[in-house]
Amino acid sequence: MDVEAFFEEMPFAKLLGIEVTETNDGHAEGWIEMREDLSWNQDRVMAHGGVTFTLADTVGGAALVSLVDQPVPTIDMRIDYLSAGTGDLHAVADVVRCGSDVGVVDVDVYAEDDTHLADARGVYKTG
Repeated sequence: MDVEAFFEEMPFAKLLGIEVTETNDGHAEGWIEMREDLSWNQDRVMAHGGVTFTLADTVGGAALVSLVDQPVPTIDMRIDYLSAGTGDLHAVADVVRCGSDVGVVDVDVYAEDDTHLADARGVYKTG
């Protein structure tokens, strides 16, 4: 399975402009170009929490798909927002556990200046 292409053709990820840029052995990276229509603030372009969450969920899923080579629906995801994103966002994900039924992935989201914006843990169905 071409993991990057699979996620880039996902309708919602495509709508937002999420790009999965790297997937390999339980690791994935991706980014989204921040733009005004993804902002929660009309006076300053700042990423809406849903944009940050979707980036984390998408890149987290890609990390797991790189191991199981099949789609992995999200079961649960929790996220802690640490700072507001004011530029392009970059996510890094690593699989913590890949079981026959469930996989767990940790994801960190950063701003373009490397400010740590959020950390998340996703649980996905693998079987």
